[in-house]
Amino acid sequence: MSGFPTLDPVLPRVSVTYSIGEEVANTVTHGLGAVLGIVGLAVLVAYAAPTGDIKLIVGCSVFGATLIITYAASALYHGIPIETAKPVLKAIDHAAIYLLIAGTYTPFTLSVLAPPWGWSLFSVVWGLAVVGVIFKVFTAGRYEWFSVALYLGMGWVAIVATKPIIELFPTGGILLVFGGGIAYTLGVVFYLWRSLRYHHAIWHVFVIAGSLLHYFAVLLYVIPFVDS
Repeated sequence: MSGFPTLDPVLPRVSVTYSIGEEVANTVTHGLGAVLGIVGLAVLVAYAAPTGDIKLIVGCSVFGATLIITYAASALYHGIPIETAKPVLKAIDHAAIYLLIAGTYTPFTLSVLAPPWGWSLFSVVWGLAVVGVIFKVFTAGRYEWFSVALYLGMGWVAIVATKPIIELFPTGGILLVFGGGIAYTLGVVFYLWRSLRYHHAIWHVFVIAGSLLHYFAVLLYVIPFVDS
């Protein structure tokens, strides 16, 4: 029985069982992601700071911070073998995904898209992120289909701003952003493919690939866009 009975109704159930090898792979993949996130945040801020643009610096900082939070939360959830801690760690792990999606949008909405598109999209994705976090905490791991649908919906909501994005953002940057979205979306197939061994670690690899593509879109295109 949990030492914190008042928390039991709102923490997600840990229903998927992984082998030791799978959990090692799950931990290592997103542990690497957390390390890359730390390095990536430092590089983004180092390049953004000389521009003196507050919105760019904030956007890059938020993006980098959510990368670190998401990957660290995942690595801790898979790496800590204490069963009583698993529900809490899983809640944090899954809630952090909403923060990463919103954090990824932040440098683009603050620095690339002009009003009203930029602030509107910023408000929508962060509003949905808050809804997603609350939903994850209070549904106790149920309605997984809704969580996945919300992840994908948040990820692709930028389609509504296709026209201003094409008009403002370089083609190379658009391709990187689109490629990142494809990587995340394809990864969901493996996330749901529970009969496949190491399916979760494979999903982790797709997530890292998506993050890297979006990261380079920010580094190579968003920062120069503001600095030009």
